[in-house]
Amino acid sequence: MDYTINDLMKGTKIIANSVFGNKKEFELKFNHEEDGCWYIDFPGWPFDHHNLMMVAGADDLCSALSDNDLNVKVKAIPTQKEKDLESEGYIKLTQIESGLTTGSTYTVTGLEGFNRNIWLCPVTLFVFGKYPKYIYLKKL
Repeated sequence: MDYTINDLMKGTKIIANSVFGNKKEFELKFNHEEDGCWYIDFPGWPFDHHNLMMVAGADDLCSALSDNDLNVKVKAIPTQKEKDLESEGYIKLTQIESGLTTGSTYTVTGLEGFNRNIWLCPVTLFVFGKYPKYIYLKKL
């Protein structure tokens, strides 16, 4: 699922006009589809649908948050600075490593029974406009 620099350049306009935009908080929806996989709900996504698939632990995180439902909505707060939001019911994703075309790996804290890292693909750039150092998530 690596994107080329050319793919990212084509997507620059999409990032600029993203349905999510440049905000401090986002409401994101993830769907568990008929193929048994989790996907982010990204209306108007111009590339292959499989690029929206949650894999490498992100799918497990969706399952954990969904309570066995077929979709889950979360409030996401991406930030470069650590915040104290766990007391407000947020789980924290802390970036371990990232690469422009290779995605970003995060540790997850604050979700009981979830003890693994997750990987987020470059679609993250289309949603947030960057790979945030921290992402705080709260189920809606």
